[in-house]
Amino acid sequence: MTPFPGIRPYRPEDRPALDDICVRTAHRGEDSRPHYADPGVFPATFAAPYVHLEPELAFVLDDGRGQAVGYILGVADTECFAKDFRALWLPLVADRYPAPPDPPRTPDEEIARLLHHPERMVVPELAGYPAHLHIDLLPQWQGNGHGRRLMRTFLEALRDRGVPAVHLAMASANARAGAFYHRVGFHEIDVPGSGSTTWLGRTTKEADRL
Repeated sequence: MTPFPGIRPYRPEDRPALDDICVRTAHRGEDSRPHYADPGVFPATFAAPYVHLEPELAFVLDDGRGQAVGYILGVADTECFAKDFRALWLPLVADRYPAPPDPPRTPDEEIARLLHHPERMVVPELAGYPAHLHIDLLPQWQGNGHGRRLMRTFLEALRDRGVPAVHLAMASANARAGAFYHRVGFHEIDVPGSGSTTWLGRTTKEADRL
């Protein structure tokens, strides 16, 4: 019988796979390894802290054999998460990824700057969208409805917690990701000075209709 992929809650043994997925999708949706000296800075910033601090809001796409090939991660309260990130997560990784000079000199240091400034996540214009998320799938698992299923699972989990809305940040150049987010009900949020970043949000209502 052919294994059937499915969505399930994150398990601690998924951590290496999540780190790998993050690295292989971090450069505008593509593999970051050709562009960074130590692309491990990406999961240290955008994946591992989520499963460390709020694992109950982490879900994976399982290939049917127990291997995670995609994920959706997030938090219910961005402001609280930013505080916990600084107090509880950053001390665990700061030795490997020290604070860079200002201004950063390399692509790796650009990401390390984000790692060391979790307060950047608290944006006044996003106050009405208190949760936020990250979603990534390996390329061969994209385009088959799996992203939509991951999104539905996450939004339903937020809704069940009473969280009214969620936001995400996207590289404006990532047109494919933008098309997906619009298909699943996200709209752009005007945040002055966003530069190359586009902010998107949606309510958690009608998540089960995705």
